[in-house]
Amino acid sequence: MSRTSPHEHLRRTELSRRGLLKTAGGLTAALALGGATVATTAHAAPATFTHPGMLHNAGDINRAKVRVAAGTDPWLSGWNKLTANSHSQSTWTNRATATIIRGGDGQNYSLLYNDIAAAYQNALRWKVGGTEANAVCAANILNAWSTTLTSVTGNADRFLAAGLYGWQFANACELMRDYSGFNLAAAQQMLANVFYPLNNSFLTNHNDACITNYWANWDLCNMASILAIGILNEDSAKYDQAVTYFKSGAGNGSIAHAVPYLYTDSDGYALGQWQESGRDQGHTVMGMGQMGAVCEMAWNQGDDLYSYDSRRFMKAAQYVAKYNSGSDVPFTTYTWGTGQSCASSSQTVISSASRGQIRPVWAMLHFHYNRRIGLDDKYISAMYYNLVAPEGGGGDYGSDSGGYDQLGFGTLMYAK
Repeated sequence: MSRTSPHEHLRRTELSRRGLLKTAGGLTAALALGGATVATTAHAAPATFTHPGMLHNAGDINRAKVRVAAGTDPWLSGWNKLTANSHSQSTWTNRATATIIRGGDGQNYSLLYNDIAAAYQNALRWKVGGTEANAVCAANILNAWSTTLTSVTGNADRFLAAGLYGWQFANACELMRDYSGFNLAAAQQMLANVFYPLNNSFLTNHNDACITNYWANWDLCNMASILAIGILNEDSAKYDQAVTYFKSGAGNGSIAHAVPYLYTDSDGYALGQWQESGRDQGHTVMGMGQMGAVCEMAWNQGDDLYSYDSRRFMKAAQYVAKYNSGSDVPFTTYTWGTGQSCASSSQTVISSASRGQIRPVWAMLHFHYNRRIGLDDKYISAMYYNLVAPEGGGGDYGSDSGGYDQLGFGTLMYAK
């Protein structure tokens, strides 16, 4: 059993962040009633969606713009990583196609993840640097895919494609939604018709497999896609579906299943074993990016999933960062059901495969837990500052799909 860590600070209540930010009238009513508890809907979509309100809000964008213009580090170093990336050049030409295949014969999904990286990076350059050519490029990429893509297919990996590229595409669209040359309606329709049905099918049926068969990342990327589509399309039902699954879903991506075991180390830091830790560290670190994306998008709509269940996700991030920066962590044998029959399988030790792999997922977590809410994130901080900073994005971490599982550029966009 875990004991309370001295580094676990205040903020143990499960009031939604929106309850603190947007229900002043309700809080006043509670005081009038002698402090009676206000009934809050912990996972209700916002009455009014905030835009931009996915990975980046207006404050993030303005801060980056001001700091880069002033030539201040670390923002300038993050900006230089962005402008040096080939995907961020306004000369990028899209390769939109009607059918994307991931898994099996005829795979072509690299077309999509490269173009999404280019759209996102060009959108950032426009938002932060104000360059019209980058806006035109981003809009052209998104418009082409929105009016061309009709299906995502392949073997079971099609669900990974639908999840990963659904939330990433929506994030690029969110940055461009106020640009006159961007066809928001076409993007909204394509995401709802092509990506969401696969996202929903996976979370509902898990490809007809045992509920524990698929790793946490499969659930998480599909949750992230549904959440992002909900925000882009101002669709409250989709937003609620994703947040509810994060809290209580049956699969491995929900918070209690993704972080099944809790510990406290000899220095008093709370740690949480990640569901994929016995598999390999590349996918484990990927999970930090996927769950981080869900938490950040929800945060920008007023829901604090970062702190949900006594900051269970922070405990996992500390665990993963501690191990991947070279220190030992505890491990409890992890047993799960596989395939359609739920045949039992177990992992008895943490995997050292791809230990220390660098992915641009840590800035988001460090600048939230340490700077935004003032907690001691010793291991996350060490991982970020010693091994990762400044963060790049797609194209900076290899050419295969793993290098594009997160949009990146957290130093530029999250440093505080």
